[in-house]
Order: sequence, then structure tokens, then C-alpha cells
Amino acid sequence: MTTDSTTIDGDSAPFIFPTRVYWEDTDAGGVVYHAQYVAFLERTRTEWLRARGYAQEQLRQTHDLVFAVRAMRLDFLRPARLDDLLQVSARIHQCKRASVVFAQSIERGGEVLLTAEVKVAALSASGFRPVALPEALYEEFRRLETPGRPL
Repeated sequence: MTTDSTTIDGDSAPFIFPTRVYWEDTDAGGVVYHAQYVAFLERTRTEWLRARGYAQEQLRQTHDLVFAVRAMRLDFLRPARLDDLLQVSARIHQCKRASVVFAQSIERGGEVLLTAEVKVAALSASGFRPVALPEALYEEFRRLETPGRPL
């Protein structure tokens, strides 16, 4: 589960969302199960949106917009373990009209445990077809891009 402390340190810095590792996140050996990292990354992208004033339910109701993961590349570098306090980061690497690529990482005390590149597609909530991002959202996301090497 998570704590309620999030960090936005200006537009160019990554968003940081702390989370603690609980038994439910681990395998029998107390090591985080590989699929759980995906949940940590998802929560962080959701909280990043919320911190910027875009709750996902609001986007669905107001703009008929949802995001779906289109592609994901993960590099598992070191294991996280039971009771670790993790810092999960997210920043926009690239924004197009109907998709966003996030560069994300999971760290423990400054040590990088995982890096990820996650591409999400903008879809209509009613038809699950690709749609353009609302103009204001697109402009903000473009302003937040950090081009170059994604991870």
C-alpha cells in the first residue's frame, strides 16, 4: 500500500510517490513479486495525474477519456523486499496527440531497483478507440516532456 506523501518539485523534476512493501506484495521469500512492480508504477502515474489536477474519473466523465497501457519495458535491477520504503517516480518522456510515454523508476534509499518505460494510449471511455488528448492536457503534457534518453 502507500503513504499519502507525494512530491512535485517543479515541472522538470520527476514526480515521486512513496510506497511501502507489504506481505501482499511479496512472494513466499519476502521479495516483491515481479507483477507487483507494475501496480506500483500504475499507482504512481495515477497519483501524478491527480497531483496535477486530473483525476482519472474526472477525465472519464468530463472528456470521455481513459488511458490504457499500450507498451511497457521493465528492467529489473535489484529486488525490493518486505517492509522496504520505495520511492516510485514518473515523468513524461514524450507526448503525442493520442499517447504518452512515461519514464519511471523505483528506488530504495537512492538505489535504483527498477527502470521502466510505459506508453499509454488515450482512448474514448465509451468506445475504447484512440482519441486525441484534450487540448489543455496535451499542451501541459508537452510542456512537461523531458526528451532524450527515456530512462
